[in-house]
Amino acid sequence: MNNPGLPDRIARTLRQDVVSTHAYAIQPSAGLVKLDAMENPFRLTPELQAELGQRLARVAINRYPVQSTVDLVAALSRHVGLPAGCKLILGNGSDELIDLLSVACNVPGAVMLAPLPGFVMYEMSARLRGMRFVGVPLTPGFELDEAAMLAAIEQHRPALTYIAYPNNPTANLFSDETIERLIAAVGQQHGLVVMDEAYQPFASRSWLQRMAQQPHVLVMRTLSKFGLAGVRLGYLCGHAALIDEIDKVRPPYNVSVLNAEAALFALDHADEYARQAVLLKAERARLQAALHTLPGVQPFPSEANMILVRVPDSKQAFEGLKARGVLVKHIAGLHPLLANCLRLTVGTPEENDLMMVALKASL
Repeated sequence: MNNPGLPDRIARTLRQDVVSTHAYAIQPSAGLVKLDAMENPFRLTPELQAELGQRLARVAINRYPVQSTVDLVAALSRHVGLPAGCKLILGNGSDELIDLLSVACNVPGAVMLAPLPGFVMYEMSARLRGMRFVGVPLTPGFELDEAAMLAAIEQHRPALTYIAYPNNPTANLFSDETIERLIAAVGQQHGLVVMDEAYQPFASRSWLQRMAQQPHVLVMRTLSKFGLAGVRLGYLCGHAALIDEIDKVRPPYNVSVLNAEAALFALDHADEYARQAVLLKAERARLQAALHTLPGVQPFPSEANMILVRVPDSKQAFEGLKARGVLVKHIAGLHPLLANCLRLTVGTPEENDLMMVALKASL
């Protein structure tokens, strides 16, 4: 139905910065080999699918999720080896946790700081919650620019500083020595540092245990890369007193009983997901070696389930891959440092073979 008055109503009632903002882009993927979103490509075995179905069928969906989330917090705490004196809270994916932190830390004049290129939801959350966002470019080799980060911390005194570990979309782990100095600098300015460990199942290092000696450091993780992207479940860890304050802005019952039960089931079968992670890391190494043999292709080091590559013409390569049935992420437009870059998700061995054949034909 044509509604000629709607644009004027939108202009009068919606925030102008919301109207002028682009929504988060999700690529249509039907019929394509989907290697664009860093998902775990493996399905559960038929036996585990049946077991999960029976377990979900017993859930009391007529009740609000109370005990299920209490049980999940306890199970996750055991699973990650949460340090003494620390707690965790659940989010409907890491995206909700990022938003909760923006709400909790939005004191007058608050600044959020993060390296760029990085996860786009940091900046989006800051802007929608009225915080000022300061992005500090990485070096051309995708390392933290320590001098620039320290200068920005001193100048802007950020309430929140995000460090993705590994980083998205570059997939690398930053220098621990540099991060330690940045954490100390933020601490002197009375801010918080969030170590975003979304890709922890595929990384060689973690900050979780070190967090115990750094009261202003939080560690954020998700079960999406673990293998539960469709469940939408993240968790935020930190010192108990700090987590208790952040928990005050969390909506009641924010994690559904079905999501919580599915996550509990996955933790009961953590060995299966660990097996999948080992296979994906082996596939990552195989892909890295194969990419190094392609003329004009520069793969970058990865500690995640994705590989950043620079090709001679990223638009041509992306469209060629898609025409051949393989969907990856074209990220060249996200930041000048990503010129001619594609982000490739590590898939199953069969999917990776298809991607390599399509990439060779598309260069």
